[in-house]
Amino acid sequence: MSEVLMEEFKKVKNHLMTGVSYMIPSVVVGGICIAGALATGTPGAKGMEIHSALANHILNIGVAGFTLMIPILAGYIAYSLAGKPGVVPGMIGGYLANQPIADSPYKAGFLGALVMGLFAGYIVKWIKGWKVPSYLRPVMPIFVIPILSSLVVGLTYIYLLGQPIASVMGGITDGLKSISQQGAVVIAIITGLMIAFDMGGPVNKTACMFAFGLMAEGVYTVMGPIGIAICTPPLGMGLATLLARRKYSEEEIEAGKAALAMGMIGITEGAIPFAAADPLRVLPSIMTGSAVGAVIGALGRVGDHAPHGGPIVLPVVDNPVSYILGIVVGTVVTALLVNLLKVDIVKESEKRVKIAQ
Repeated sequence: MSEVLMEEFKKVKNHLMTGVSYMIPSVVVGGICIAGALATGTPGAKGMEIHSALANHILNIGVAGFTLMIPILAGYIAYSLAGKPGVVPGMIGGYLANQPIADSPYKAGFLGALVMGLFAGYIVKWIKGWKVPSYLRPVMPIFVIPILSSLVVGLTYIYLLGQPIASVMGGITDGLKSISQQGAVVIAIITGLMIAFDMGGPVNKTACMFAFGLMAEGVYTVMGPIGIAICTPPLGMGLATLLARRKYSEEEIEAGKAALAMGMIGITEGAIPFAAADPLRVLPSIMTGSAVGAVIGALGRVGDHAPHGGPIVLPVVDNPVSYILGIVVGTVVTALLVNLLKVDIVKESEKRVKIAQ
């Protein structure tokens, strides 16, 4: 029984890896363009402010790349499960997961896209197995399956999954407000874990909005630790690929280089390809690294006057030595922990062969 479950787990992981491999080019284009454009700006009240028209166009191209990466991830997870008919319903599921839910400002992000991609794939695979009259078979792949599966996937998310997720996000926000008086270290641990949990998703955004609200009241010592936590996931994963190349595929090693660039500019999403491919090992590692870095920032009373993170905002940070120390320690902790949990790619392949035999 356990071998059957392990084999099914391996299949799901392969589907996730397929989605990640198609998503990586979009992440790289988005991350590098955004990072390059932000590098020309200056820190302001609303984050990095870009004054060049060309840099703004490059920024928009990068934003388009980041906007597409979540639907691409879900679409090609579904493709791996069900072939070409799975692409459109998977992408629609991913698109919906990356949009605000109903009247709330919250969205499911990349974690929701993983679920919707798998759900869309299984739905399409099930419909493809139907026995239909011969006159319907030619229109099944281009008409019946895309429409029917997209409706099932979209309506399931809107009516069954969307509202519960919005309620959870609202509850997290209320909880953060209630603990705001319990100490800077406690808040740093919680917000650090939240920032790395879904990397730009609803939990991440909830922590950021909490810090933005305090900045409006003149409190910058919550945004400081968050600014550290924002950049350690991509920096840590980039460092990890440099320290132990045998544990990563060629695609991941290339993604690691892009992650280092994105981390320097404070783009947490640079770690998403690694987390989507191996969430059980990567998520605990990057969450631990972000929390450790954030705690160092809290103990050093780091303040961040820009609603952004990473080394790029160093000119507007209070206590910059503690800020840099938090980034370095958080990055190293992330890299060492994830490399400790991961096994060599060759050994993992040999293990799969033994299970198959």
